[in-house]
Amino acid sequence: MAIKTSWIISLKALRRNKLQTALTMVGMTIGVATVLTMIALGSGAQAAIQDQVKAAGMNLIIVKAGNYQLQQERAPDDAIENGAVGGAPLEGVGRGRVRGVLFHPEDDPFAVHDHPTSRQRLGDAEAGLGAAATLTIADADAIRKVSGVQYVSEGIHENAHVSYGGERWFTRMHGDDVSMPRIKRAWVFPHGEYFSRRQEANAEQVVVLGSIVAEKLFGKDNPVGKTVTMWGQPFLVTGVVTSSNWMVAPAAGDDEFDAVYVPVTTVQKLLNLSKLNDITITTESTGNVTRVSKDITDLLRGRHQIAFKTPDDFQVVSQARKALTGGGMQADMQRSVMGNAAGLEKVTLEQLGKTLDQASATMSALLASIATVSLIVGGIGIMNIMLLSVTERTREIGIRRAVGARAQDVLLQFLLESITLSVVGGLLGIAIGVGVSLFISRMLQWSTQVSLMSVAFSFGISAAVGIFFGYYPAKQASQVLPIASLKYE
Repeated sequence: MAIKTSWIISLKALRRNKLQTALTMVGMTIGVATVLTMIALGSGAQAAIQDQVKAAGMNLIIVKAGNYQLQQERAPDDAIENGAVGGAPLEGVGRGRVRGVLFHPEDDPFAVHDHPTSRQRLGDAEAGLGAAATLTIADADAIRKVSGVQYVSEGIHENAHVSYGGERWFTRMHGDDVSMPRIKRAWVFPHGEYFSRRQEANAEQVVVLGSIVAEKLFGKDNPVGKTVTMWGQPFLVTGVVTSSNWMVAPAAGDDEFDAVYVPVTTVQKLLNLSKLNDITITTESTGNVTRVSKDITDLLRGRHQIAFKTPDDFQVVSQARKALTGGGMQADMQRSVMGNAAGLEKVTLEQLGKTLDQASATMSALLASIATVSLIVGGIGIMNIMLLSVTERTREIGIRRAVGARAQDVLLQFLLESITLSVVGGLLGIAIGVGVSLFISRMLQWSTQVSLMSVAFSFGISAAVGIFFGYYPAKQASQVLPIASLKYE
């Protein structure tokens, strides 16, 4: 007998006992809805924990140009070093598009420039232009290919005056990559958005204002679409950034929200720089910080052709190293402490990160296990109803066998009834589970995460329950003898 015919017969049998069918499906619906909701809560809690850990910087690595071990010589008086450059602004070049023939970049601290310097081109009033000469965008691109690296952002940082109308504010300028909002997970944009990858590729003069800068220049008004001035150049405002973490409130001088963000390519174009101050990196897992830091160090030493006994011309700093070497520690003490930093970093970051991951995974498994009990109860309900149905329909089975139905046809009919009950109940449970998860997320502000994988898993479980708990009653029905069935009342 064809499966289609058996399924039609099964549907007719289920419709004859509508209340019994509905109550049986309710058990499966509740079970699947519970499983999906518990998985959503567990996954959401796990994602929230990971986000908080990463937002705290536990997966953050910063590669800084230069190294305290290297001896620095005094640069010529006319070289750019910490903004100490002489010269007057060129006439007619203070505003608009940057002009001038460029013979070499200005990030070489020992160079004597035979072309107009950035300070001369952008105006004498804008001091503090320049960058360290060790890291490049090519280095950042190479770091992106290191296993375990998640996001990478090139960085050039300067102090700058930003003005609009009659207001002027001295703040920090960060030339960064478009991926910075993904690195700074606690960022939100009350107005506009971060600059785009296209704007970065085209080195457009666009800027994102920190909330403190936006308030100082525009008050409570929305600055998106307005044009501010920095280095005598116009910059179009694309967005305003602030913190979503109530524990980290924006404050004047905080270097994050009292700051402006410009595409790193734009900064390089305007200041004629080819080098970077730093490269900011996040790892995919908090447990891989130590290993990724070592891989980045080996990569950059090779790219910079640093000999075996020669010190690095850069520093790779993670959160543990930053805490250890902060506070004005002397160079010899830093070297002594940092020699043992890898072990401490492994304890503070790797083990803590893995412990949090394991704890959240355990919680998700616990919630899913509790919800599975509901599915088992629903499956037992299906088995109970189907066994009762076999007893009630013994005469029907005998008639079907007498007119030529085979034992496997009877088995298929009852198995399809069980699967139909569980699958329809499962689909209703999925719809209810998604609805409950969204309700919990919006009304209770709990973190939930409903994925296609969890939906597919719930559907697959409901079908498996129907087959598993329906097979035994179907087998019992197929083994009923036709003669005994015809005599049964």
